[in-house]
Amino acid sequence: MSSSAAAEVPDLVCELDSVHGIVDALTSVRWKRHQDALIELSEHGIVIIVEETGCLQAKVYLQRELFVKYEYGAHGRPRFGLSLGLFVDCLNTFSVPGHSNLLELRYPGPDMQLMLRSVDSPETCIYAEIRTRIPETISWDYNFEPAGSTPLTFTVKSAALKEAIDDLEWPGSSIQIKLQATPPSVIFRGEGHGDLQIDFNYYANTELLIAFSCDRQISHRYKYKFLRATTCNIPSSVIRDNRGSKLSIGRGGMLKVQHLVSVAAKPTSSSAHMDSAGHQQQPSRIAYIEFFVKPEEELEDDDDDNNDNVNHQT
Repeated sequence: MSSSAAAEVPDLVCELDSVHGIVDALTSVRWKRHQDALIELSEHGIVIIVEETGCLQAKVYLQRELFVKYEYGAHGRPRFGLSLGLFVDCLNTFSVPGHSNLLELRYPGPDMQLMLRSVDSPETCIYAEIRTRIPETISWDYNFEPAGSTPLTFTVKSAALKEAIDDLEWPGSSIQIKLQATPPSVIFRGEGHGDLQIDFNYYANTELLIAFSCDRQISHRYKYKFLRATTCNIPSSVIRDNRGSKLSIGRGGMLKVQHLVSVAAKPTSSSAHMDSAGHQQQPSRIAYIEFFVKPEEELEDDDDDNNDNVNHQT
């Protein structure tokens, strides 16, 4: 297909009315300044994939229900690469605080670019184009497989998870995550100039450790900089809404971290409804964020009786 034909019959034309929410979702996987992203289009929505040195991968799922308009005309699932930072900065140009912005995204343009255009005002129009490139091959398989018949998973308040990981920072260190069935608990342990251990006990505080599933003790270590990337840019809206984050350990120690980011425009009389307390509510519109972190190579367990150990219980 020629580029002119592609411009006449685009693979995708969609409109969204919550630019700020999309920016929040994409910023959550932006752990460094210069980052490339792979964009995959389908009839079900848009997936943005970023990765780091074959050890960390993140995916943002923007389901078609998040868009006001979603016209998909491609055969198969087109993919293209672009700069994540440039994409986020460009979207921010269309985001005006306190104002519901209607933004159109169109791909491909005449030169295979991603085109963005404001469509909410007949008098003014903001227009932008982002040059895309042939995508690089994803360097590793992100397929997550359960480690057994019983899922090894827990859900913790996102704010508590972020605080725990921030507290465990030791330069160049690794973090041990241990799940044990009796008593049901999750243990985060970091090592540096001494040790720091943070315990989440399920029965002691079910409001903090919301859910827990484990039938045996399991432990894996993860490089701190990769683990921190999963929480360092959690949007303030997630903390404010007091949402939970779900962590799962799969076969081979693969860690999956999942966040839910609200993508909702300013409520209108047609889209919102009143709850029993008289508060205006909108239908749930959520972007799904997933991180996959590979474990470090297994080493012999260190002595748990280290005299420098500091134990924090939550």
